[in-house]
Amino acid sequence: MPVEYLKKAEKSPVSGEDETRHIVADMLAEIERGGEAAACAFGEKLDGYTGDIVVGPEAIAAAAAKVTNRLKDDLKFARDRVRGFAKRQKASFTEFEAELSPGLWAGQKLIPMETAGCYVPGGRYAHVASAIMSIATAKVAGVENVITCSAPHAEHNGIHPAILYTMNLCGADHILALGGVQGIAAMAFGLFTGSRANILVGPGNRFVAEAKRILFGRVGIDLFAGPTEILVIADETADPEVVAYDLVGQAEHGPDSPAWLVTTSRAFAEDVMARMSGLIADLPDVQQQAAEAAWRDYGEVVLCDTNEEAASVSDEYAPEHLEVQSANLDWYVERLRNFGSLFVGEETTVAFGDKCSGTNHILPTKGAGQYTGGLSVHKFIKVVTTQRMTKEANRDVAAVTARISRLEGMEGHARTGDIRLEKYFPGEQFELHI
Repeated sequence: MPVEYLKKAEKSPVSGEDETRHIVADMLAEIERGGEAAACAFGEKLDGYTGDIVVGPEAIAAAAAKVTNRLKDDLKFARDRVRGFAKRQKASFTEFEAELSPGLWAGQKLIPMETAGCYVPGGRYAHVASAIMSIATAKVAGVENVITCSAPHAEHNGIHPAILYTMNLCGADHILALGGVQGIAAMAFGLFTGSRANILVGPGNRFVAEAKRILFGRVGIDLFAGPTEILVIADETADPEVVAYDLVGQAEHGPDSPAWLVTTSRAFAEDVMARMSGLIADLPDVQQQAAEAAWRDYGEVVLCDTNEEAASVSDEYAPEHLEVQSANLDWYVERLRNFGSLFVGEETTVAFGDKCSGTNHILPTKGAGQYTGGLSVHKFIKVVTTQRMTKEANRDVAAVTARISRLEGMEGHARTGDIRLEKYFPGEQFELHI
């Protein structure tokens, strides 16, 4: 029996992409031509900000003075867990050199990138946690030069104080009061700092995501990402109130944030759906408007016959955040393949990972979970290879290289093997053709 949609979204995560692409491409081209002046002009036009772009020590100190001690403690709590998890990630892979055959050694070196550009959203919400996720992780990876930016606000005369404090707490080397496409462009083109980012990381709205996508190739990026997503797999043993709260909690991110429920129980699905409007209506105005639009336009409820069917549906969505609240947790953990981050059981929830529990919240969306995971120290480190060998090892390697090269029609390649055999083994005969 095919799956049944008890609620079908009117829009998909890719809605409006063409318009976004044109807007962002034009902005990037204008900023690349016009440099810092063009970036400042977009900052004034879009954020109403005309202050200093490069944030100095006095502004950082002033921001710290506005942050309460309780919040400072909370931010350090979150930073320490994210940093601790990142350190364990880094320790999970190492450099090595191995002798693959007599006299032939091949190895792997881990080289941190020199400069990382970390985008921190600061529009609708003050995303202090995003500063921790990107900057602290880059520093653990060994990146020497971290540039970060966030949208300034007239009411703060710059970046939100808590964001600015957190950027500095996590070790940012340069802080720019620029948001949106202009912030991404400044880091990619080396504006205001003189350093071009080797990689751009961090979540953002559809314009930020598209800017990163367009620039990919000229710079590295963490992943292709857009508005945040949640998918919950639940059965009749789950608590419908808890699941409804979790769906609403992610829908408040924005009007284009998908919230999906996949369940094997019709009664459970109907119970959750019946609760959604009330929970959304109970939010403050800004959050209520965002969640209402997100649930109306992007929310889906999928009824499945079996656990296997539910897992298959989830893998098709490849959601950014995946919660499982089921009597079969271990089975799902073993079976599920495509997701950004997995939250196992009712006791954990997406918000914990978003804010402070340790795993990174910069994660793949729009199906990118089919081929990549989220941000980690690995994204900031280049895994490069090394090779060395003895003259004796050339006896086999050079001959094999010459034969394969000639088969492929690459005579120049073949002769680099020939010359070594002639030099190291004068007078010996080798079969150098297939």
